[in-house]
Amino acid sequence: MSGVPETIEPEIVFAEPWQAQAFAITVTLAKRGCFTWSEWTATLAAEIARARDGGGPLDGEGYYRHWLAALETLVAAKGLVGAADLARRKDEWEHAVAHTEFGKPIELHRHDHHDQHGDESP
Repeated sequence: MSGVPETIEPEIVFAEPWQAQAFAITVTLAKRGCFTWSEWTATLAAEIARARDGGGPLDGEGYYRHWLAALETLVAAKGLVGAADLARRKDEWEHAVAHTEFGKPIELHRHDHHDQHGDESP
């Protein structure tokens, strides 16, 4: 596929696993034809510009937060995930992070969060 990285260069280092996962998801979705690499780079550039204009951080961690925000924007725009589903999943992750002991792997248990709120729907 034109423009999509074929391999990850060995010198690419991610500070945290979620950064590598966001990178891998983006590359995989582009390779599957969910969006073009040009669409991706334009969306990422727009997110970085928006953050810069708003005074947001442009450091290493900030970059991957912009990457993730751009990915969320693009998958919603392409209809790959609904806004409500995306919001629910983000809420589930935030809940899991808040309830995970430091140093332990984060485990997402969708039903745990909803059960505590009286909602047993998936």
